[in-house]
Amino acid sequence: MIGAAYLAAEGFEAELAEELRLGGRSIAAWHGRLALSPEPPGPSAWALEAWTAPREVPAPSVKAAADALRAVQRNWALYAHGQHRRAALIEARLPPVKARPLLFPEAAPAGHLGGWTLLATDRLLFSPTKTSPFVNGAVQFVEDRAGPPSRAYLKLWEALTRAGRWPQPGERCLDLGASPGGWTWAIAQLGAEVVAVDKAPLEPAVAAMPGVSVRLESAFGLEPRELPAMDWLFSDVICYPARLLALVRRWLEAGRARNFCCTIKFQGETDHAAAAEFAAIPGAMVFHGAHNKHELMFVRLG
Repeated sequence: MIGAAYLAAEGFEAELAEELRLGGRSIAAWHGRLALSPEPPGPSAWALEAWTAPREVPAPSVKAAADALRAVQRNWALYAHGQHRRAALIEARLPPVKARPLLFPEAAPAGHLGGWTLLATDRLLFSPTKTSPFVNGAVQFVEDRAGPPSRAYLKLWEALTRAGRWPQPGERCLDLGASPGGWTWAIAQLGAEVVAVDKAPLEPAVAAMPGVSVRLESAFGLEPRELPAMDWLFSDVICYPARLLALVRRWLEAGRARNFCCTIKFQGETDHAAAAEFAAIPGAMVFHGAHNKHELMFVRLG
């Protein structure tokens, strides 16, 4: 019996497997990037989404499979792995899911969406509920290929979309490890004020944006109590997780930042213990997004 299914981002199956093992959950089988576990669903930072009520049923024909899904609910997202032609024929019999790219800042879809896949020609696995409103847990955006100096803004957009909140015009934001300016650009685009902190300079076009000021120094040398209170603290600093955790705790203890959005970057092996410490912070969300590399996002909303 399958108690839950967890979908890893491509190339991060090992991180998901290790996280589940450390959490006392086993993997009975892999179906592509989908880890099938006999235990009930639980939190997982390394899963793009979890299928929380999976059911395995016979699917002797394309019509039978589609009828089984339509009998449960309207909206379904296909995770395709093997049986591609048959899966496409089933999908064609289901109501279409409009998975258009979001124009940030735009709220995540509010409609109910389930997930399904073919385990074999005649075996259907589906879950009416899953933890992400996006197809296969991956949010796509209408990208800006001209303004930002790097593509790092996409993981920030994804984190804020998943959190359901982003800086508002006039809010004060601190962007640590800002160079070359991808996150600063994205924050300033929202009309917020940004203090960009890095030893390296920003791209000149970003530094010249309205509301942007620059401090050419180390993020770790800042004393929170000596700075004005911030509505948001952002960090894409390259450092070990333990050092970022100490920085976040210092800002939390000082009470000088209301909302946090930080990248937990792993160098070498994944530090699952440090990730668990971030997740244990009251109000924390820790997750791996479709636009993340070997890193997790930490978000805490005030």
